[in-house]
Amino acid sequence: MKKRHRSKAFVVFALLIVVAVVGAGALKLHEEWRLRSYPMYYKEFVAKYSRQYSLDEYFVYAVIRTESGFDPTAVSSVGARGLMQIMSDTFDWVKFRLDDDETDFGLMFDPETNIKYGCYLLSYNLDKFGSEEAAAAAYHAGVGSVSAWLEDERYSKDGSSLDKIPMPDTAHYVDKVAKAYNKYLEIYKD
Repeated sequence: MKKRHRSKAFVVFALLIVVAVVGAGALKLHEEWRLRSYPMYYKEFVAKYSRQYSLDEYFVYAVIRTESGFDPTAVSSVGARGLMQIMSDTFDWVKFRLDDDETDFGLMFDPETNIKYGCYLLSYNLDKFGSEEAAAAAYHAGVGSVSAWLEDERYSKDGSSLDKIPMPDTAHYVDKVAKAYNKYLEIYKD
């Protein structure tokens, strides 16, 4: 009888060990999946230009992830290029603001140059509108659109924050950036 009791205890103990090992393995796989799904590629450039333009690095990573999925050769259907998907006219505007005579639009496939230009634009939008949500909306739809929405009581009750984004694709974009930003904070922030 004692032998049978020890045998059952051993089986239960062995099963608990198996469950613990499998559980730990599943947690490790889940963590690896999260890190691969929300990577921090181009860390040197993101850190440099986030600091230079007073941006939260995780916000920049969220925009890059949403815009290009970290593909430096990405080209959108409307011609936006690179990691942060810079359009030709946006490139010209940022180039003028940076007084950068050396850079041409072809360099939007260069990760450092693209991140520099994208961070400048995000910083400008953030300074102008005061929130990541409005900055992301302006990054997607343009400063003029967001300015108009903030002046319209249908979209902003207080004139400084967006209650509703009237363009569905921009609303979806802002939501994706916000979700990615929150995931980056959850995964990496101490």
